[in-house]
Amino acid sequence: MDHILSGIKPTGQLTLGNYIGAINKFVKLQDSGESFLFIADLHALTLPIEPEVLRTNSRDLAAFYLAAGLDPNKSNIFLQSDVSAHAELAIILQNYLYMGELSRMTQFKDKSSKMKEEAIGLGLFAYPVLMAADIVLYDSKVIPVGEDQVQHVELARDLVKRFNNRYGDVLVMPRAEVNKVGARIMSLSDPTKKMSKSDPKGDIYLKDDPAVMRKKIMSAVTDMEAHVHYDPEKQPGISNLMTILSCLTGKSFDEIEKEFEGKGYGDFKRAVADAVVNELEPLQQRAKQIIDSGLVDEVLEKGAKRANEIASGVLSRVQKAIGLYHK
Repeated sequence: MDHILSGIKPTGQLTLGNYIGAINKFVKLQDSGESFLFIADLHALTLPIEPEVLRTNSRDLAAFYLAAGLDPNKSNIFLQSDVSAHAELAIILQNYLYMGELSRMTQFKDKSSKMKEEAIGLGLFAYPVLMAADIVLYDSKVIPVGEDQVQHVELARDLVKRFNNRYGDVLVMPRAEVNKVGARIMSLSDPTKKMSKSDPKGDIYLKDDPAVMRKKIMSAVTDMEAHVHYDPEKQPGISNLMTILSCLTGKSFDEIEKEFEGKGYGDFKRAVADAVVNELEPLQQRAKQIIDSGLVDEVLEKGAKRANEIASGVLSRVQKAIGLYHK
């Protein structure tokens, strides 16, 4: 049975983009193999975050994983920090990746360009090293990621080739898997930017009140074209809303265009708002029940136990291959 691995950083409130682009994907994949879905709390430390925010976001993420339909009997849900092999393997693998490669990572260049040089931490620069360790630690062949993370998976693939050429077939070759539709849900206030947890006006948070969700969608940036048509270049705002509606209802873009032919943007936005609220309101209720039940801790403990079983084996295999001495 193939292993599937992915994770989400608990650095902010979960958004509709996380739900459509990642969590729903995890649910669909859990019958395809054994899933290892971690809460990337170590990655969350690469930029400043308050301890209580990190703890709350980690708990909420686990609850929403379960509320969305992830089955702890099929998917191992755990905290990255509960499996020490992530950090141990990253220390080893950093010797097989190079400064030039890391400095070319798009996410590092984007985030560091907004910071003073003296404020750029080693953790931010070495983020792809820890991610490579995450990926290979579970012998995972399938890595569901957003488009912005594909470059990191490609770096991990280069690392596997480099490592295996030197030591033999020690690491399993991973491949990125990206949704064809919904992989990149954009901000409602600026449809040229990804919905990314940091724009209160443009992001729909999974914990938003339904009235707030509706208000954000009705205020979403559109255009002057006045017709519902999928064209990401000329009509990015409308195309983004069409993507959301398509992902939540299963309707194709052609069906949506025909449904709203001759109608105004107000009717279209109300339909999108209805679809979002109908999907997220029950999700919120299930997540709250899960948190109140104490199930989160039980699931995280169970997931970490299984994750440690697999990760310790892979770490031991790597240690043996490179010559670290163990009795």
